[in-house]
Amino acid sequence: MDSQRQAGANGRLEELERRLDRMEDRQSAVERSRAAMNAIVPPDTRRHLRAAGRENLLAVRSLLDYWIGRLRDEPEGEKGSPNREDIPID
Repeated sequence: MDSQRQAGANGRLEELERRLDRMEDRQSAVERSRAAMNAIVPPDTRRHLRAAGRENLLAVRSLLDYWIGRLRDEPEGEKGSPNREDIPID
């Protein structure tokens, strides 16, 4: 039983080492990609792109805040718009 546990632990350790190697390769790829972008895209353009990305995130956040506020303001059990009228159909 000890030999089986040891073999399992060794296999697990080898798998973790392989995963760590893949993560380190991925990180170096990100660094190479960033260096290439820095060489191609001028600093002023990068600054504008970063600001535009920030504005996009703020727009999405404001949209979410609006709808969350609408959900909070809606009384329990009431669905739909307050201007909506139910018309019974016979």
